[in-house]
Amino acid sequence: MNEITIYHNPDCGTSRNTLAMIRNSGIEPTIIYYLETPPTKNVLVQLIIDMNITVRELLRKNVEPYEQLSLKKTIYTDDQLIDFMLQYPILINRPIVVTALGVKLCRPSEVVLDILPNPQQKVFIKEDGEVIVDKLGNRLK
Repeated sequence: MNEITIYHNPDCGTSRNTLAMIRNSGIEPTIIYYLETPPTKNVLVQLIIDMNITVRELLRKNVEPYEQLSLKKTIYTDDQLIDFMLQYPILINRPIVVTALGVKLCRPSEVVLDILPNPQQKVFIKEDGEVIVDKLGNRLK
């Protein structure tokens, strides 16, 4: 059984494309709508560790709380930034995908292909018209 979890925002095109590529591999993932059900602090910290990125790399910058809280300033510790992300989940960049092959922040969405256990089953075209997978399931990007 291939278990995949996606921290998803259905209002985000990148997140929708990522979810569609997971489904195009024949797997229906566990979908966590992280704006409604944010991860716990321990889970968020573990995701950051597993992705091998910094807290700031996961911090979404083009949203209102980022500006309001002046998060560009380097005065905040990682722990404080994580607390802000939990208080304002919109600050968590997305989508995050967890598979047996790894954990990735899937920006751009085709990064998910690096950690999917199954190949793509058919052509995949992103919402913007970019072809990512050909009709034979071969990755183009």
